[in-house]
Amino acid sequence: MISKPYVLASRETQTEDTIVSVGNVKIGGSQLVVIAGPCAVESKDQIMETAAQVRESGAVILRGGVYKSRTSPYAFQGLGMKGLEFLKAAGEANGMPVVTEAVSPELAVQMMDLTDMFQIGARNMQNIELLKKVGVLGKPVILKRGPSATIEEWLLSAEYMLAAGTKDIILCERGIRTFETNTRYTLDISAVPVVKELSHLPVIVDPSHAVGFRDKVSAAGLAAVAAGADGLSVEVHPQPDKALSDGAQSLYPEQFNKLMRDIEAIAPVVGKIF
Repeated sequence: MISKPYVLASRETQTEDTIVSVGNVKIGGSQLVVIAGPCAVESKDQIMETAAQVRESGAVILRGGVYKSRTSPYAFQGLGMKGLEFLKAAGEANGMPVVTEAVSPELAVQMMDLTDMFQIGARNMQNIELLKKVGVLGKPVILKRGPSATIEEWLLSAEYMLAAGTKDIILCERGIRTFETNTRYTLDISAVPVVKELSHLPVIVDPSHAVGFRDKVSAAGLAAVAAGADGLSVEVHPQPDKALSDGAQSLYPEQFNKLMRDIEAIAPVVGKIF
């Protein structure tokens, strides 16, 4: 008898870790992966430059937003499908699968042929119709935890997609809302071992959105690796001070390279291949 409400996501249903394949990249188990790229695709030149830089440092999946759910209606909302074409081209040029956020069921269908993996953003973690549609489409999915969501609510959102048909879901901790104001959110490091005990799904961490300031991103990312995360999603921009979205939390390429070398050093300590 399964005691958890998230039947398909529960480790009571499946004891072995799920390994998610995205192109030639495997996420989960003993493998440690890093996803990197800008918060938003701003131009073809920008995403091409960023892709080459993060690939050289060792990132294996390219990220970039093309439809941006912003707090302010006046903020940059993304380049849409043209931006996705730029992202896909940059990924192909550097031998990297790409991931971008789907913000509606209709757009998810349109994006199918140009992305290798969907991301469900924190604001949409409980957008039930979007979860069901992405589940039916069957591509790998990164599911971000909502800023006020409990772990059970997060896993139940994954359950919607599992019940709809997809098997390849990666859970992403990206900080929760607390009373603390010195960081953008509070990175719930304890969620990593807790979720890995409760569920067979891979767990990655987004330190960029969690802390909100680039000088704290690397420390938070290394803590996540030490806690047993299966990977990181890190925002990198060649000129963060000129970024159209979340520049304050985006690493310079040289900072990202230093983070990757530090991960390389500590990964064997926690039994990860990097």
